[in-house]
Amino acid sequence: MEIEIEIEIEKISPKMPDLDVTIAGELNLDLVLYGLPRELPPERELIASEMMITLGGSSAIVAHNLAALGNRVGFISRIGNDSLGQIALDRLAEAKVDLSRVRRSDDETGSGLSVILHHGASRNILTYLGTISQLTYADLDIDYVCSARHFHLSSIFLQAALRPRIAELFKKLKDAGLTISMDTNDDPDDQWQGLGDVLQYVDVLLPNEREALKISGEQELQPALARLAEIVPLVVVKTGPEGAIAQRGKEQFRSAPVKVHAIDAIGAGDSFDAGFITQYIRGADLEHCMAYGNLAGALSVTKPGGTEAFRNSAYRDQFLREHGQSN
Repeated sequence: MEIEIEIEIEKISPKMPDLDVTIAGELNLDLVLYGLPRELPPERELIASEMMITLGGSSAIVAHNLAALGNRVGFISRIGNDSLGQIALDRLAEAKVDLSRVRRSDDETGSGLSVILHHGASRNILTYLGTISQLTYADLDIDYVCSARHFHLSSIFLQAALRPRIAELFKKLKDAGLTISMDTNDDPDDQWQGLGDVLQYVDVLLPNEREALKISGEQELQPALARLAEIVPLVVVKTGPEGAIAQRGKEQFRSAPVKVHAIDAIGAGDSFDAGFITQYIRGADLEHCMAYGNLAGALSVTKPGGTEAFRNSAYRDQFLREHGQSN
């Protein structure tokens, strides 16, 4: 009888996985079209020179690349009951991300999809939100989230259903002893509101330069860094080909980029996040965290899409060795 009870309990309450990082956010695919003209006249059939379908969504890209760099990652999301959601799920599963808490939509809402029109140094991003905006606080297994040492949030402005309770979530995570990082990504409405209650719980803020200016309300990077550093213990701003700059209190740190031939900048910032967090949760000093972030970002841009350079383990490991660091 005792054995039967134990088996039944095991079925009801499966053992929590041993995780380094948990992430709750969007899971979708990117359809990337290359070679289109910058001007897109209406009613014309414009021909792309190349295309690819790859894992998309900043949250999913960070999760995938964290796992590829050797971290144990748990991911919570909503997807639709469609082939697009399944393909995205399969891509994360390949990287050995724990997907036991991913939920499928209980209605006919489709999985999100971004169409990216690539114009060399610039791009247009067109997104169908679908299930991206449906993830709610009730979807989160708080014990599961807290089973990790660190929590990361991307794309807060896309998380329409979750956003009203993110501050509450962060407080619970801090009370449980987790560290928290956040990359806001863009605000499609360009309002940048509602971050004050959230930022008070964030340990590391990881915006790019434009996002840092928008969040702070400043016009120049240095005042933006100073203002954000009054709110968040550590602010790390990604500055593209110039590397990264961080501020902790009154101290400022710079990290030079890794020079590579860039093929595609999609997901470079998310890859930086993955590299930075990899070292941060291992207790590395700030300079090493930033250098590894730049290394992961550089790896990302050598292949199209945000995860393709991380999927090939031989290519990934050789790149890390050649540039003097390994995970």
